[in-house]
Amino acid sequence: MTVAVVTWNINSVRLRLPMVLDFLKQYQPDVLMLQEIKCTNDQFPAMAFIEAGYPHQAVHGQKGYHGVAIVSKFPLTDISSRVFCEIPESRHVSAVLDLGRGPLTVHNFYIPAGGDEPDPEINPKFKHKLGFLSELTTWFAEPGFQRGHLIAGDFNIAPHENDVWSHKQLLKVVSHTPVETEALNAILNGGHGWTDLVRKHVPFDQKLYSWWSYRSADWQNADKGRRLDHIWATADIAEHCIAAEIAKPFRGWTDKPSDHVPVIVRFAGV
Repeated sequence: MTVAVVTWNINSVRLRLPMVLDFLKQYQPDVLMLQEIKCTNDQFPAMAFIEAGYPHQAVHGQKGYHGVAIVSKFPLTDISSRVFCEIPESRHVSAVLDLGRGPLTVHNFYIPAGGDEPDPEINPKFKHKLGFLSELTTWFAEPGFQRGHLIAGDFNIAPHENDVWSHKQLLKVVSHTPVETEALNAILNGGHGWTDLVRKHVPFDQKLYSWWSYRSADWQNADKGRRLDHIWATADIAEHCIAAEIAKPFRGWTDKPSDHVPVIVRFAGV
């Protein structure tokens, strides 16, 4: 059995629902994780996803901001969410899937963007981002995270120099500053067995982006992107990952697309 998992910061699920449904029809993933749904749980277009073949849903919404959701062809159990830094924002939801070889816990994250100034002393948004990463580090070090986990979402960090259009020019720009990239890489490489599934299949010497700013009038030709969206898995899950893809065409799919595009990974034998 092959299984496809997708993460996508949709920047308002209700506004861009037709584009999401087009994507689901074309790619037929098994699990879709959305960030920035920007609606409360009761406003989430649950019926549209049910009609598209995704009856199992875990939604943690928030009025007008943030919000995360998982929609799945497989049943979801043990649905939960976690608050970080004692700030009650909807930035995480998790659920357990059983694909036939044991339970898989999937986590959907929307890590804070961090504002414009990379200084936690003067910018509370950046302080929140660093605190969020610190709490993730502590949480992932707990027993139980060594096997059977997949994490995905908009991490708002482009960790590698080829995850941005210009490493040198973005070193002082939030999302690629050393304090952020080092914190994220410390989680990835901290001995807990995480694998960056996209970079497992795409060499680090290749430029790779999942986000292009709305501020660029000609985003495609300028191609000044960043890889902010990620899917990681523990080693026992990562070994079954057979392919990864970033669906760049969806950045220009409509007149009003999300500034992020879907990131897709496929597994065999999970």
